Amino acid sequence: MSTGAVVGTARTAQQGRDAFRTWLRAQSLPVTNQRLAIAEVVIGSADHLSAEEVAAQLDTHGEKAGTATVYRTLDLLVKSGLVVERDFGEGFRRFEAARDVPHHEHLLCTVCGAVQEFRDERLERMTTIIAESHDFARHRHRLVIQGVCGACRRGATGTDRAR
Repeated sequence: MSTGAVVGTARTAQQGRDAFRTWLRAQSLPVTNQRLAIAEVVIGSADHLSAEEVAAQLDTHGEKAGTATVYRTLDLLVKSGLVVERDFGEGFRRFEAARDVPHHEHLLCTVCGAVQEFRDERLERMTTIIAESHDFARHRHRLVIQGVCGACRRGATGTDRAR
């Protein structure tokens, strides 16, 4: 039985940048330094980033991109298949690098916003059993458990929390 954290194969930031450049050219879209920098931030991160977090990370790397450019580029990254969009019901979207991982669920801390991925075979079996008991052919499901992470429950500072 597999339970716990999700592990998968991910691209490096540079590989993501190169793959996005190739995809943009194949679509006859402009390849700009801003687009490539945004791709590098998202694909090189293990986190589930909001557009605002992407913009903040660009700033820390000395890159500048307007809000509209960040959002448009994130949409292109999703369209390219290099990035996955997540909506955890927080009122904004988050983005994570597409990885070769099995289906997984998310734990969302409502205090600090940390997102933790997990996979549990028991849950996978249960969703199939529930669907079949209602004469329903399940294709996929999504589960986000909202609560308070251990670091917040212990009163840890922001630097002690993983995002």
